[in-house]
Amino acid sequence: MPSLRGKVCLVAGASRGVGRGLARGLGEAGATVIVTARSSETGRRTETRPEAIEDTAREVDAAGGEGHHYLCDHTSERAVDELVHWALRRFGRIDVAASSVWGGNEGYDGERYPDGAAWGTPFWRRSAEPFAQYLGTGPYPGLLLARAVAPAMVAAKQGLIAFVSFGTETYLGDIYYDLAKAATNRLAFACAAELREHGVCALSLSPGFVATERVRDLGQEALATESPLYAGRALAALAADPSVLDRAGRTVHVGDLARAYGFTDADGRQPERFRIGEDDA
Repeated sequence: MPSLRGKVCLVAGASRGVGRGLARGLGEAGATVIVTARSSETGRRTETRPEAIEDTAREVDAAGGEGHHYLCDHTSERAVDELVHWALRRFGRIDVAASSVWGGNEGYDGERYPDGAAWGTPFWRRSAEPFAQYLGTGPYPGLLLARAVAPAMVAAKQGLIAFVSFGTETYLGDIYYDLAKAATNRLAFACAAELREHGVCALSLSPGFVATERVRDLGQEALATESPLYAGRALAALAADPSVLDRAGRTVHVGDLARAYGFTDADGRQPERFRIGEDDA
């Protein structure tokens, strides 16, 4: 387990799913972790789900780190700027920033989306309107977080910005999902091109089929290849790697990183890179 003691990390979209796994993985390594999202014990919760950022902060504490929660709407530029200003005032630095914000699956019941379309419905047979939500709750929040934390990282001449995405080496099976993930991966590539000379690494992190709370609720847990913690341990390994800048701009796969750094999933397994077409998606 790498040591991130003394490091300050910020995970956006951390109330559940992969974001919660990222926070827990950083906590295992001893980091101070700021967890943010819209779902809170004291306010509204996305889709009235039970998970909240306070739960995640407590999991960070239990894992060995120091958890702090902050309620934030990551689709608001002003709200994200205020979050980062608060974090810098309180902690003085941000070493790692990860965006796991994703609202593209909101309203999906396992068969159909709110507009009535099923996963993979041909694009000419569905409205283009939902595409705005995919971009607005994935790549756009990632951009807002990156532009907010970049000045402090550039000044410090170090830092890691990770965008949770999915590998787009092949078509992902749904045009809106594919385009949103491709945009996120290109965002990482573009950010890296501008940040690399300042010592800051930006990259895209691609988990497999993760057994998130939503996946379990839909009865698809048996199809999942890994737990959310697998991605968290990948991020912790990247954050502790002094040569992480060599990966700048790339889409790195959790399964590949597990073999490179030697970590395992929560159950001790080391799932390989997930590939669309080789497993159920």
